[in-house]
Amino acid sequence: MNKLILGRYFPGESYLHRLDPRLKLVAALYFIGLLFFVENGQGYIWLFLFTFLLMRLSGVSYSVYFKGIRPLIWLILFAVMLRVMFTGGGTIYFSLGPIMISRFGLLSGFYTFSRFIMIILISTIVTLTTKSIDLTDAIHALVKPLRLMRIPVDDFALMLSISLRFVPNLLDETQKVMDAQRARGVVFGEGNLIEQMKKLVPIVLPLFVSSLKRAEEMADVMEVKGYRSGVKRSSFRQLKWHLRDGVAIICIIILTLGVSFFNNINFVLLFNI
Repeated sequence: MNKLILGRYFPGESYLHRLDPRLKLVAALYFIGLLFFVENGQGYIWLFLFTFLLMRLSGVSYSVYFKGIRPLIWLILFAVMLRVMFTGGGTIYFSLGPIMISRFGLLSGFYTFSRFIMIILISTIVTLTTKSIDLTDAIHALVKPLRLMRIPVDDFALMLSISLRFVPNLLDETQKVMDAQRARGVVFGEGNLIEQMKKLVPIVLPLFVSSLKRAEEMADVMEVKGYRSGVKRSSFRQLKWHLRDGVAIICIIILTLGVSFFNNINFVLLFNI
């Protein structure tokens, strides 16, 4: 099984599983935007506590989330390292040409690391607790006003639904192809850059061929079932707002007030200094 958890769904009956998918999608985007308005470490600790609370409420083990971060940790650390080495300001601890390690650079690196981790965790929480079809319905409901601009919202929602449905399958198939190549003696991650790129060819080509075959089969099935683009259709699934969704909005307001509180504390301290 592929180690990348993002994009998968874990069945359950937790509080987050039962929330309206429209609320979860909008709240996740709002949370990600809120990350870029935090101005101090206390604010990030506050957001981390809120994130861990959501992970607990999802009913999914913490180890599952950390396993999902593991495949991306080197990419995150690389971005953090660049941020630390090329950001100056405050006390300079080390300097060599354009490379320097400063107090402001270390703080900036911590903020970057925190943002990456929380963006991955929040996105994973949404996908683990929301079926792909529910996410599609949520996006379809949110972009309905675009119909006034003659944008084919239904076709867009269908394409998104198909994409989300087959992402986990594609990841699993990638893992199977890589395991088959390892059984033939291929060692990934060794050699120079060109050699490593050559080793990816036996992986990309089978995946490309199988994806085209799957797309053709899907098109045939949709045609047999009478699908026609541009035709107005009804929906069997109806999204409904519940009291628990209102409680979730209150929690979001409290989260925002907490970030504002910590930002104001930071401003007052700077002003007094």
